[in-house]
Amino acid sequence: MLRIAVQSKGRLFEDTMNLLAEADIKVTTSKRTLLVQSSNFPLEVLYLRDDDIPQSVATGVTDIGVVGENEYAEREEDVRIIDRLGFSKCRLSLAIPKEINYPGLEWFNNKKIATSYPHILKKFMDSQQINAEIHVITGSVEISPGIGLADGIFDIVSSGSTLVSNNLREVEVVMKSEALLIGNKQLCEEKQAILDQLIFRIQAVKNAEDKKYVRMNVPKRQLEAIINVLPGLKSPTVIPLADDEWCCVHTVLDQKRFWDIIGKLKELGAQGILVTPIEKMIL
Repeated sequence: MLRIAVQSKGRLFEDTMNLLAEADIKVTTSKRTLLVQSSNFPLEVLYLRDDDIPQSVATGVTDIGVVGENEYAEREEDVRIIDRLGFSKCRLSLAIPKEINYPGLEWFNNKKIATSYPHILKKFMDSQQINAEIHVITGSVEISPGIGLADGIFDIVSSGSTLVSNNLREVEVVMKSEALLIGNKQLCEEKQAILDQLIFRIQAVKNAEDKKYVRMNVPKRQLEAIINVLPGLKSPTVIPLADDEWCCVHTVLDQKRFWDIIGKLKELGAQGILVTPIEKMIL
């Protein structure tokens, strides 16, 4: 049995549970139960505070964990990064009251900064040779300047709406963060085998992200030109039709280039284009 630490609430919790569900790993969620076993995979989930997850993995209380890169960097526990999961993206930034003129980082010299990430902030300030007073606070860091507790803040920023509502503006991005899958460095062979199965499923889900399966009828005289337009995984599938002058082409397109490519295919004579989402893709 492999044990994974998952944040007990918030966006990272929701994104992690969605990933497990997409990997066909069934886990129930209950506010009253901290340790839950999957009904169809040798995995049990321990729900923890996000700042406790790196230590739980390092000490072997859990074998693996999903944690924000910000917490991983702040705690500096002796764990290994298994994978970058690509969700729950945010950034750690410095912010100040919006009415203040900001000339650059030197503004923070001899200023008081409120943060829940003192270690990351100190390393950054030291690297920039800025002498600032770091005030450690948990909870609503963004209210600190408004109540006279600090001159600026160093905190997580996603959309920036919280800063705006507190009359703050982002002036420096110190680091970008996303969800990480971290692991204990001394997993036994049995647990490593289960982890390999889990990673295989996660990769199949990630490979399918923003991908579309496309089928279309194309005139054979334009087949070569259409194939040259398609950025498929290897080579598109070409199937003959009852009409000898036409064939059916199957391929996979990335969402980012989808409409541009579809437009070119239409210009080359593609018809009956059918687009379907992809749940999982094994490369």
